[in-house]
Amino acid sequence: MKVSSLLLGSLLALGVCLQPTSLLAQIDREAGRGFATRSEVIGQRGMVATSQPLATQVGLDILKNGGNAIDAAIGANAAMGLMEPTGNGVGGDLFAIIWHEESGQLYALNASGRSPRGLSYERLMEILEEKDRTSIPGYDLLSVSVPGAVDGWFEMHERFGSASMAEILKEPIWYAENGFPVSEAISGAWKRSARFLSRQPGAFTETFTIDGRGPEKGEIFKNPDLGNTFRLLADQGRDAFYRGEIAEAIDAWMRENDGYLRYEDFDQHTSEWVEPQTVNYRGYDVYQVGGNVQGTAVLQMLNILEGFDLTETGFATAETYHLLIEAKKLAFEDRAKHYADSDFYDVPYDVLLSKEYAAERRELIGDRALRDVTTGVDVLEDGDTIYLTTADQYGNMVSLIQSNFRGMGTGFVVPGTGFSFQNRGELFSLDPDHANVYEPGKRPFHTIIPGFVMKDGKPLMSFGNMGGGYQPVGHVSILTNIIDFGMNIQEAGDALRWDHAGSTEPTDGVDDSLTDGGRVSIESSIDFEIVRALEAMGHDVRIGQGFFGRYQAIMRDHTYGVYLGASESRVDGQAAGY
Repeated sequence: MKVSSLLLGSLLALGVCLQPTSLLAQIDREAGRGFATRSEVIGQRGMVATSQPLATQVGLDILKNGGNAIDAAIGANAAMGLMEPTGNGVGGDLFAIIWHEESGQLYALNASGRSPRGLSYERLMEILEEKDRTSIPGYDLLSVSVPGAVDGWFEMHERFGSASMAEILKEPIWYAENGFPVSEAISGAWKRSARFLSRQPGAFTETFTIDGRGPEKGEIFKNPDLGNTFRLLADQGRDAFYRGEIAEAIDAWMRENDGYLRYEDFDQHTSEWVEPQTVNYRGYDVYQVGGNVQGTAVLQMLNILEGFDLTETGFATAETYHLLIEAKKLAFEDRAKHYADSDFYDVPYDVLLSKEYAAERRELIGDRALRDVTTGVDVLEDGDTIYLTTADQYGNMVSLIQSNFRGMGTGFVVPGTGFSFQNRGELFSLDPDHANVYEPGKRPFHTIIPGFVMKDGKPLMSFGNMGGGYQPVGHVSILTNIIDFGMNIQEAGDALRWDHAGSTEPTDGVDDSLTDGGRVSIESSIDFEIVRALEAMGHDVRIGQGFFGRYQAIMRDHTYGVYLGASESRVDGQAAGY
């Protein structure tokens, strides 16, 4: 923002010293690394970390009132759908990894929805031809799949919950009806979305704007319709959403607006408990959800990187960035071809996650940036999300991620429901030979991934970051920062971030591949000498021109019997314990 000469003169006359923002931002910490924004949060009985401080407190209150980590995760997620609708809501999907202390087991939940069962591939292609489109448009009713988040809540609750859903949803209902102050980063994203989503059919303007605009920072916002949806869920359970009046209202609205979802799609929806995928990285067992989600890319990247000594190449050096970037390129070409709904495609995990395959791919990494990359297995990006994690006095831990995909989703709001539908259906391929090709009743590819780490058979860390296709890069960066570079979990999230764009997407054709090397983005605090070294290796580097995700984590310290919490410092996040 330019300061006018008149204002500048006035400020100088008053003795106001104007300094560059970079100077004003300098801080000296008494402990920890210089780039860390704050210390880890330490608690003995429980911990919650979300990207919205009030939602963190909702989860913490549930823990203090006797609920467990699963209850707290559901309550915090409900609050997030209200308070950060720019990233999530009950119109979206959910994935979770849960450590259940009593059984001593790790569980993974795929709570993603499916495409309309009544819309065939042939009819979809006819509609797209009529619309003169070659891909599924993101802000069209064609991109709407069944929202799976609510079913995910009830699956988690039925299996592991302890408090009643009425207790869990009590505070989210109160905030929906009485209002909450909108936080800074969320306000900015909300205002940007409101400008164009207000044009969508349905009740977006009435539900998500104040006089036709997004709310300002600190402005009180209410969503009584969402509060009513929460009340129905508390009183009637999941069937209120999938077989009751909410499903009926959605069916009627879809028919009136030429949409494709029907009551039967909701009635037949189910979540799926799945075996989490895992690899061992330098003595740490890292877990991800597989199938129609990109968590496998994290494991593939780690397998490739394990053959290099990152401790020797060092943190934030050109050599280390080069290895990370190349590993990402290799894993993402497999991601583009093989990650799909396991009910429709047998994902070749035995190859993709093998150390032998990683060794083969590692051999492709040389001193120069790879330009031409394809999958090594024969073949038959942007988005907004929230991640949260909880831990309780009993030892349970939850890693949960939930999203509408593109910010506030499609912007289609059925009057009276209080939420916007996701646009995950945009992420189908239209190539009939592709594993991720559109089919009726199929789950599309997802970018959202919860992470979990075990060490010596004990739960160590639940973590995750939002950020569309960036998420595997973010996971690997966090893990290498901790395991290879010795950072604590807050430092690992505060550290300089990077990304790579241009890889083939799961929406592309089966014969597509990376042919130009793509583009590297690094946060603006990078040393320019490193940039020049990367460019000399053949990388196309952009400074500060990317989205580098949002992060939360909880680590369990078995020595002292405490939890360590960390949250994103770049936006509105908060970790809190007791």
